[in-house]
Amino acid sequence: MRTFVGFGFGPIQAGLFLAEAYLSHNFERLVVAEILPDVVAAVRMAGAFTVNIGHADHIEALTVQPVEIYRPQDIGERAILVAAVAAAAELATAVPSVDFYTAGGANSIASILAEGLRYKAVDAGPFAVVYAAENNTRAAELLKAAVLAEIPVGEHAAVLRRVQFLDTIIGKMSGAPAELSGLRPVAPTLARAFLVEAFNRILVTQIRRPGQDQAGIPREAGNREADSGASGVVDLAWADYRRGIEVFVEKPDLRPFAEAKLYGHNAGHALAAYVGHRLGFTRIDELAARPDLIAFVTAAMVEESGVPLCQRFAGVDPMFTPDGFRAFAQDLVTRMVSPYVRDTVARVGRDPARKVSWDDRLIGAMRLALAAGVIPHRYAVGAAAALDWLAVPFDTTTAYLQELWLPANPAPAQASAIAQLIVEARVWLANWSDAGFPALELSEPRT
Repeated sequence: MRTFVGFGFGPIQAGLFLAEAYLSHNFERLVVAEILPDVVAAVRMAGAFTVNIGHADHIEALTVQPVEIYRPQDIGERAILVAAVAAAAELATAVPSVDFYTAGGANSIASILAEGLRYKAVDAGPFAVVYAAENNTRAAELLKAAVLAEIPVGEHAAVLRRVQFLDTIIGKMSGAPAELSGLRPVAPTLARAFLVEAFNRILVTQIRRPGQDQAGIPREAGNREADSGASGVVDLAWADYRRGIEVFVEKPDLRPFAEAKLYGHNAGHALAAYVGHRLGFTRIDELAARPDLIAFVTAAMVEESGVPLCQRFAGVDPMFTPDGFRAFAQDLVTRMVSPYVRDTVARVGRDPARKVSWDDRLIGAMRLALAAGVIPHRYAVGAAAALDWLAVPFDTTTAYLQELWLPANPAPAQASAIAQLIVEARVWLANWSDAGFPALELSEPRT
């Protein structure tokens, strides 16, 4: 019996991992851990859950069943989760942040995983992979460290022979919309719905198999058995391991795609949200009424993200070519403004201070562009609109940004150049607003 276990029951867990596990027909048992008692009670009563899937021209309701759901705070249900981990071939964490790995003490994700994996090692249970779906480039590494901290050092090698922790790049838009009209609830007695887009091309770390290093690249002859990870040896049985969720795509090195996600996908999405907010929009699909804005966001992704990313990662993948990145950007913007995804400006633009921090999407994309000799005027507009959202007084723009960026200790000249671009963009935004938001030109926005 092939088992899947998920931790956290939100739109990504339900609408991606559990849904794809169900649709694969490769799992006989679907198990999920959730801490909210009303959600657990409603799904358990139904023995199933429903997720709404936004396609290009309609919304489909998919019911996943049977599904088992347990609260880790309950001692008996925690034991069931531990046993499920020991029996699982694939697992996934999909919680708000990596900080949740250790939250809850003995009932934490790390603790339950550790106990279940120890049983797996002792009983020679199924080989397993754990997908870490948190939006952090080190999620798998942090989850692995948190789990190992709960396991005696002498058992680490045995455990790590039977499990691998994989990072993910999830470019799938999802949410729990406040507006439920036309949507099926998660469960009949629950006033909550999940809506996710149909997109399911998810990238994951390549599984290490005998004769490969941690990036999945063949080793030199004569060193086929050694592994550079903490496990020491990759068991020969990994050669026959096949994922049950077959639609995911393994990549030897996720770093290029992680940068494309953060500085292309996320940066463009944030730009759309903050400019949309400046226009008074509440849903991202409202941008479709402004073809000039669609072109503006697309141009930012193609020219200010794509050009530097294609320079940096030339030859890695067809995506990192001018045509490949343009196709990536155009497809993403089309999906962003789909009315069948119902993405909101509030969701995409939430936490604007974080999104204009030194290492995050907007400023990170601006830094990447400047390093490649590209002036990121459009992303400067996005950052300026984020500061408007935060109601930062115009005359404190530079001081606010300097304080916000202080923990990163940026080079003063670089920080000053970026701050100046944002100051100019704030002037441009004010003038654009005063003029009644006329159609945008794709040329460089200037005051």
